[in-house]
Amino acid sequence: MDTSRHPLLRYAARVAPEEPPRVAAIVLNYNGRDITLQALRSLESMTYPACELIHIDNGSSDGSTEAVAAAHPNVTQIRVEENRGVVFGMNQGIELAVNRGVDYLLLLNNDIEVEPDFLDELVAVAEADSSIGCVGPKILYHGERDRLWSAGGRIRFRESMTRERGEGQVDRGQFDRDEEVPYVNGCAMLVRRQVVEEIGLWDPLFHLALDDADWCMRMKARGYRCYYAHRAVLYHMVARTVGGYRASRTFFNGRSAALFVRRYGGPLQWCSFLAFLSAGLFLAFFRELVRGNQGAVIAKLRGVIDGLRVPMAPPPRIDEGARA
Repeated sequence: MDTSRHPLLRYAARVAPEEPPRVAAIVLNYNGRDITLQALRSLESMTYPACELIHIDNGSSDGSTEAVAAAHPNVTQIRVEENRGVVFGMNQGIELAVNRGVDYLLLLNNDIEVEPDFLDELVAVAEADSSIGCVGPKILYHGERDRLWSAGGRIRFRESMTRERGEGQVDRGQFDRDEEVPYVNGCAMLVRRQVVEEIGLWDPLFHLALDDADWCMRMKARGYRCYYAHRAVLYHMVARTVGGYRASRTFFNGRSAALFVRRYGGPLQWCSFLAFLSAGLFLAFFRELVRGNQGAVIAKLRGVIDGLRVPMAPPPRIDEGARA
């Protein structure tokens, strides 16, 4: 029998455990009741035998908590009464999972669907080497299932700090190999509990953007690696043609970019960041001017200035509490 094609057989051949590692899959939701229900249905159909589902209702007002309780009574829920951002909400689930002593945490957006062997494949890659601190899947567009959204990510010190490998490309197998990558997108990230205990929670400084890249950088600084598992397949409900250049988003993108370069940039990275930022803002202003959306460019500049000024405290440790 060819064990290279079956995740459970490959996993058993690599580690031969008495019982599979325990995983807590954490789904973060804000006013996305219907897509959250769909995501939980998909996750409940996974073949991995030791996974607990946790739903974080991040201050929703659409009845998400009640709907999940009715449709998925076995799902553990945390209700955050006030939405204080993605990072704050996700940290609630991280702390709960760590306190329960699971071996891995699977951090997920709610606008996703997975293949049944998705988690088998992620765990198989993670268990192959203890230096692998987090693993990400092959992510395809939900509406175009032959087109890549992410095959792992790159970090670059420009006005946009990260870029997804293969984004927008038709999947022809060009990324069909498990390999180390610079970072894993927080849309779907399997992380070792041991690593979370060692490096801490996601940093609320980043609020909306680059929180995942920051966590990966902190992890790599401790000697762990980010990995891409090409057989683990997830579909992400993001549309390729829908623009997201809005002031409410560009402010936080600019702020997080400035924070990121402050934390990790050397002289060369600073030069690259400032050069690309200046050119990018100039071109974006005239591009958005004809659309009447120049306020989004100004908001990004305001975000950069705020990110350069705000005090930079150390990231929170797991024992400090996600509610700090």
